[in-house]
Amino acid sequence: MIFIIKSIHEPWIKLKESLNSKDYDLINALQEQCIHKEQITLKLELDYKLGDALNRTNKITVHDINEFMYFNGKQLIGYIGICGFGGAEAPLEITGMAHPEYRRLGIFSKLYELVMAECKRRESGSLLALCDNKSVSGQKFLERIGAVYKYSEFEMHLHDEPCESIKERLCDISFRKATNTDAYEVARQNAIYFGGSMEQEDKDIPKEEILLPEDEERRGMTIYLAEKDKKIIGKVHLQVLKEIGGIYGLGVLPDKRGKGFGRAILLKAIEKLKDVKVKEIMLQVAAENATALGLYKSCGFQETSVMDYFELK
Repeated sequence: MIFIIKSIHEPWIKLKESLNSKDYDLINALQEQCIHKEQITLKLELDYKLGDALNRTNKITVHDINEFMYFNGKQLIGYIGICGFGGAEAPLEITGMAHPEYRRLGIFSKLYELVMAECKRRESGSLLALCDNKSVSGQKFLERIGAVYKYSEFEMHLHDEPCESIKERLCDISFRKATNTDAYEVARQNAIYFGGSMEQEDKDIPKEEILLPEDEERRGMTIYLAEKDKKIIGKVHLQVLKEIGGIYGLGVLPDKRGKGFGRAILLKAIEKLKDVKVKEIMLQVAAENATALGLYKSCGFQETSVMDYFELK
């Protein structure tokens, strides 16, 4: 696809700690342009970030810059955002875009330079850059800066309804909404399923290093603990945005695997999302997780896009 390259007449950059509704609208409009013109997927987490900004309960004393916006006059033509999940030890995720008609003008490179300076100031540990596998410009930029490929993640959408014989395998499990008293259990399971350090005793883990379920719910992400006979067997995170239901963080404890609980949790998650009348249901899964991939496909999910993760030095 060929784009006409425009000139920049009134360049200026806005740096912010968090988003407001006006920022959200500008960034989302640019995102829609990029997706429409290039047929790619972006994972900017704008709804999560806006929810965090609107529902923040604690005053922040150290101001970290997370939003980097490049303007030409009133028009937003470039954006990079920093997002952190999973507490202080989790890697920061960096992703962004430049307007298709303002490419090769150094916009993204300038924003990236500012982002890396901010990460250095924070003394951040691991940094991950996200890029759609089909984004030619994004993949070339990451190659140029020496980013190292780490792994890929499939986005999948529910295409076919699970058949009745599959629906019968719910194993009599139940969901219980996690509260802040379950925060360490959620963090422990995240460490088991997705890597991390949980070697310390619960009481020794700083509060700021774990996600508080009630805070997550205010941002739009509800965490459920899955139970069988009143004993925890796993968990799942559910989110509803613009009539799209998302399934994240699904896992079964190691000593409970091989008993059909993963399928049961997935089916119950689908059931719960359908109860709130979502129009679509999607999830994300690491490409190398063949077991989970097979499970999701057997329940009617199909791959729609691939997001590559790169480590930044």
